[in-house]
Amino acid sequence: MKTRREFLRSTVLGASAAWTVPMFVERTFGQLHDASKDLAIQGVTGKDDTILVVLQLAGGNDGLNTLAPYADDTYQKLRPRLAKKEKDLIKLSDYVGLNSSMPFLGSMFKEGNLGIVQGVGYPNPNRSHFVSTSIWETGDTNNRSATGWLGRYFDNSCPGSDPTVGISFNKTQPEAFGAAKNPGVCLNSPELYRWIHGGGEKAQAEEFFAELNQPHAAEMEADDEPIDGASIAMPAGGKIGGITGEGNLAFLERVALDARVSSKKILELAAKHKTTVRYDGTPISRNLNLVSRMIAGGMPTRVYYVSHGGFDTHNQQINSHDRLLGQLDSALKSFFADLKQQGNDKRVVLMTFSEFGRRVAENASAGTDHGKASCLFVAGPAVKGGLHGKYPSLTDLHEGDIKHTVDFRSIYGSLLGDWLKAPDLKPILGANYPKLGLIG
Repeated sequence: MKTRREFLRSTVLGASAAWTVPMFVERTFGQLHDASKDLAIQGVTGKDDTILVVLQLAGGNDGLNTLAPYADDTYQKLRPRLAKKEKDLIKLSDYVGLNSSMPFLGSMFKEGNLGIVQGVGYPNPNRSHFVSTSIWETGDTNNRSATGWLGRYFDNSCPGSDPTVGISFNKTQPEAFGAAKNPGVCLNSPELYRWIHGGGEKAQAEEFFAELNQPHAAEMEADDEPIDGASIAMPAGGKIGGITGEGNLAFLERVALDARVSSKKILELAAKHKTTVRYDGTPISRNLNLVSRMIAGGMPTRVYYVSHGGFDTHNQQINSHDRLLGQLDSALKSFFADLKQQGNDKRVVLMTFSEFGRRVAENASAGTDHGKASCLFVAGPAVKGGLHGKYPSLTDLHEGDIKHTVDFRSIYGSLLGDWLKAPDLKPILGANYPKLGLIG
């Protein structure tokens, strides 16, 4: 008699048997079954338990104009063109207000389903996009870790999980997914579905994906190589999940199989979900649409990773930043409405993050330059809403930047421990950080 885990493997991975027969398939399936069949405790999955969606605001979101301290004279003085007035905000307290481009998030806050963490950062912050993003994704402020915080969660808390335990919609695998055993799956543009054989099915697949996400072929990395048509991105250094690409053919074969199986299953599941919720045509809305379809279809995924870019607002910030926040708000409104229609909204928590905030003073180009601490959102019916942490001082600065009041790893620890129920946080985060009580 099959265990529940074996059943999941046969449904998510075993579907490949009917449509592909390369020699490594049997060997890989054997390895996957051997790795999980003897586990005394079969782990829960996103099909029947909690789900985390991580949403990156790439480029460095300006937290001061996202959660604006309208009552602070220093804010108004240092941003004569950019500062928000009380009348331009969704007032949350006598000191701060939410950018008015986000009415849905404002309503979530008032309903108690949105937590806003103030002053998030880390010690000895770095203003480099690349370095700071790496620190956030690895969870290592020394930037030396070869694995990511979510990859370590997969390795330590999801034994025997299917390859789709984590799914990213970035064009390259995020460092957060770097793992020794299971780095999750990275879905990359329409190439994901081009391995499907047969004219009608192939055309249907490409048309389906095109409706959700615009192709970005021109943006493909030069070293991305297709494997049977499915685009697999090799991270810098020739490593996937901490394993050298040149040194482990079996691992690369498994990655190829994972992507092929995942793409077929995802297409089948996503195509079944019908919703009356309207999503905008922006990339972030399309990706969240696909996430909601996968959740509705019963994917075993515990963590989804999506990105919303353009936040590097050095010039003429006011209109572009408000527009980006409006796109985010609209996408989240559709996403949570869709989840509620499915009956899955109580199983999903979404967290935003950005590599850093912006400097307190505006620059000469009516924009803002790279800063340090910022705010982030944690959203969902299970969230303990309200303002978390302390808003940083605008006068006690470090090189013109606000100082962080909350270490980002406290947020990771709160969500990993209280939402995803990771039994031991120390192997994942390296230490036990104070929790914030983000889950109600």
